[in-house]
Amino acid sequence: MKVFLIFLFIFSLSKGEGNIPEGDWPLGLEPDFEIPIDNPITAEKVRLGKRLFFDKQLSLDGSLSCATCHDPGQGFSNGLAVTEGVSGRKGNRNVPTLVNRLYGSTQFWDGRSKTLESQALGPLFNPDEMGMSENLLLQRLKTDTTYQNLFYEAFGSPEPSVESVGKAIACFERTLLTGETAFDRYEWEGEKPALSESAARGLVLFRGKARCNTCHIGTNFTDEQFHNIGAGEGAGQQDAGRAAVTGDSADFGKFKTPSLRNIELTAPYMHDGSLARLEDVIAFYDQGGRPNLNLDKEMKPIELTDAEKADLLAFLKSLTGPVFSVTVEELKGLAQ
Repeated sequence: MKVFLIFLFIFSLSKGEGNIPEGDWPLGLEPDFEIPIDNPITAEKVRLGKRLFFDKQLSLDGSLSCATCHDPGQGFSNGLAVTEGVSGRKGNRNVPTLVNRLYGSTQFWDGRSKTLESQALGPLFNPDEMGMSENLLLQRLKTDTTYQNLFYEAFGSPEPSVESVGKAIACFERTLLTGETAFDRYEWEGEKPALSESAARGLVLFRGKARCNTCHIGTNFTDEQFHNIGAGEGAGQQDAGRAAVTGDSADFGKFKTPSLRNIELTAPYMHDGSLARLEDVIAFYDQGGRPNLNLDKEMKPIELTDAEKADLLAFLKSLTGPVFSVTVEELKGLAQ
């Protein structure tokens, strides 16, 4: 029944309705997070942020919204190898999911943004993504009476600003959480039948022979750090990654460890979307990545059998769960 409900949830979102249900704190996540002092979360900001998130007026030609790339029906990614912006312009990186970014210490594959507020604004003004200018964005919002009311309720003034747009979208994004998976019921409630025998063996591999939990740690399955695993094909191999932010050549080719929650829904994989399936990802790690000067010291051949690869895949699929917009009251209570 649980799997059937998750399917219905994903199917309803795939129709683009934006009907993200409210929910309680998901089973399996630690309530250990921070909300910025200068942007306290309120129901009014979340309401405004949600409308902005799904509004195509925020793109230059009216063809894209935040939800176009971060599609709720596709794990808050978009199913493409790299971003596709206004007028069909293509970026060079895969769209990461926004789910559980409440826990993020930095944002984007290279960590160039320290806050969700600045992350929310980045794609708006990127000419290869939504292509907006600050003046055009504010002009469109100011002439919309619904937005005038929403900005007044959220910030005490009907006049939008670039800063308030970023703050509102960030507040909405902070509510998007996922948990309640088969793994969580197995791990935290002792429901042993929740995992198949294959997935249970995969969990042992994940924590042992396969060494996945070297980087995919904690209840959100990421260390939020940057690693060079030799990922990427073609131009993806020339992407500087974290080095473009730090200026340190030792960071060349390093990218943030993604969460594994709902990983089944967010194909293709790696920073350039060069691996189409989870089976391909497992095979990539099994061979020890791709050698290069900055390869992480933990990247070594694993030599999994075909049966072990199948078990590890079954475990990764057990991390699929519904996405909830957690209530503001609950977030406030947990943050205090």
